[in-house]
Amino acid sequence: MIGGQPIFILKEGTKRETGKDAIKNNIEAAIAIAQSVRTSLGPRGMDKMLVDSLGDIVITNDGVTILKEMDVEHPAAKMMVEVSKTQDSFVGDGTTTAVVIAGALLQQAEGLINQNVHPTVISEGYRMAAEEAKKIIDSISKPVKPDDKELLMKMAATSLSSKSASGSKEKLSEISYQAVKAVAEEIDGKLHVDFDNIQIVKKHGGEIEDTQLIYGVIVDKEKVHPGMPNFVKNAKIAVLNAALEIKKPEFDTNIRIDDPSMIQRFLAQEESVLRDMVLKIKQTGANVVITQKGIDDLAQHYLAKEGIYAVRRVKKSDIEKLAKATGAAIASSIDELSPADLGTADLVEQVKIGEDYLTFVTGCKNPKAVSILVRGGTEHVTDEVERSITDSIHVVAAALEDGAYVTGGGSTAAEIAMKLRDYAKSVGGRQQLAIEKFADSLEEIPRALAENAGLDAIDILIKIRSEHAKGHKTYGINVYTGEVEDMEKAGVIEPVRVGKQAIDAATEAAVMILRIDDVIATKASKTPNPPSGSSSSSSSSGGDSED
Repeated sequence: MIGGQPIFILKEGTKRETGKDAIKNNIEAAIAIAQSVRTSLGPRGMDKMLVDSLGDIVITNDGVTILKEMDVEHPAAKMMVEVSKTQDSFVGDGTTTAVVIAGALLQQAEGLINQNVHPTVISEGYRMAAEEAKKIIDSISKPVKPDDKELLMKMAATSLSSKSASGSKEKLSEISYQAVKAVAEEIDGKLHVDFDNIQIVKKHGGEIEDTQLIYGVIVDKEKVHPGMPNFVKNAKIAVLNAALEIKKPEFDTNIRIDDPSMIQRFLAQEESVLRDMVLKIKQTGANVVITQKGIDDLAQHYLAKEGIYAVRRVKKSDIEKLAKATGAAIASSIDELSPADLGTADLVEQVKIGEDYLTFVTGCKNPKAVSILVRGGTEHVTDEVERSITDSIHVVAAALEDGAYVTGGGSTAAEIAMKLRDYAKSVGGRQQLAIEKFADSLEEIPRALAENAGLDAIDILIKIRSEHAKGHKTYGINVYTGEVEDMEKAGVIEPVRVGKQAIDAATEAAVMILRIDDVIATKASKTPNPPSGSSSSSSSSGGDSED
C-alpha cells in the first residue's frame, strides 16, 4: 500500500504463501512423503501396490520405485522424490533410508522453528552435523578387498534381505558378487564397475532360484529360419548395423513391364542381389550373423542353406554389448565386412525359456560383459527380483570401489547420533540445538526398523543407546529376534557410500526446504488459440514431436 492505494506486483490469480506458513506447509508435504515410504524400511518392511491410470500395477518396497510411480504435485514433496532419485543414481541402494532421514530432519526442525530458532541457524547446524557424521562413518568403517567374497556377499545379502526376493538371497547375492567381479576393471589403480556391461534379462515362469548368471550375452531373439542350426560351436560372429534386404528407393517409382519374361528377369535380379549378400558374408568366414536391421525371407533361405545362424532386429544396446564381448567391429555395410571385423565365441545357441526362444552367446573373447537371466513365478515377481538384483549389484560395486564398509541394523546411525551429541556440546550456541536434533533424526532409522518389525521402538532405542555407551559400536537391532546384538557377527553390513550419500542427500534437501520462506505459484497461462487456417500445420508438428 502506498498512500492508501494498493500496488499489484503479481498477476491476478497468483497464489502466495510467506513466512512461517510457507515453511510449515513445505515441511508437512515433505514429511508426508517420508511417512509414505517409512513402513517399507528394513527386512520386515511392507510392500506398496502402485496402480496407474491405465490399471497397470507395480508391487515393490523399493523406495525410489515407489516415489517415481507416485503422482506427486507439491513442489516440496517433489524435492523429496529427488532425494531418492539421487541416492539411487549415485549408490543404487538406501533410497528409503535417505527419504526417512530427510523427513525426520524436517520434523525436528519444525519444533525448533516453533521455539523461534531461525531456519538459517538450523541449516548451518545441520550442515555442520552432516560433515561430522561423514567423518564418524570413516572413523568406524572397516576395509574390504575385492577377494573378500564372504564380506561382499554379506553386503549383497543385507541389501536383498529387505526385498521380496529375500528367500533366495544366498543365490542372488552369489550372482551379484560374481557379476560385479567379472566386469570390474582397474583404472589408474582403482577398481571401476561399468553397469552397462551387466545385462539383465527377465523371463517369468519357473522360480526365483532358477535365476542364473551367463558369462556372455543373451539376445532376446530367436533364429530367423527353422532350417538354421540350433547351435554353433567356435562361432565367428558378424555384428551388423545393415539390412539383408533390397533397399527400397526413397522416391516413388514405377516399373513398366511389356513382356511377361521381364517379370522373371526382375525377380531373378532381386534374388541374385540377396544371394551375393549372403555369399559376401560366407566369404568372410562368418557362421553367425546378428544384425540390428531386418533380413529378407529369401536371404534367410540362403543363410540357412549355408548353415549360418542369423538373428535380426536386435536392440542397439545388445549389439554394443555383443561387439564388446566378442571383439567384433559393428559393420554398417555388408560390402565393408572383412574377416578382421568378426567376433568370436565358443558357443552360440538357441535356448527355450518358458514359451520364448533366446539366443545365448557364451565363452566370449572378452568376458567383461555378463548377463543375468531373472526368473520368477509371475511378471510382477520378476520385475521386483530385477529391482532387487540391481540394488545388490550396486552395493557390491560401491564396496569394491570404496574399499570400506560399516554395519547396518541401525547400529551406524546410533553410533553417529551418540558422537554427534558430544560434538554438539563442543560447538555450543544455537547450532548446538540443531546438531542435537540431527542426532535425534538419525535415530529414526533404528526406530522405524523396530516399528516395522512390530517391536517396542522406545525399548529398542534405550537398549541400543546403552550398548553404544559401553563402546559396542556395531550393536544394532536384529528384526527377526527382536534383540539388540552385534551386527557384524549377524552379517548385516553395507558400503560406507550408502550411509554417506543418504546423509548428504537428506541434509541438502532439508536445508533447501527450510530456507524457503516464500512460495509463489503463478496461475497457469492459457495457450493462445492458433490463428485460423494453421490447425493442420500445428497438428503435423505435434506428430513430429511424438516421434
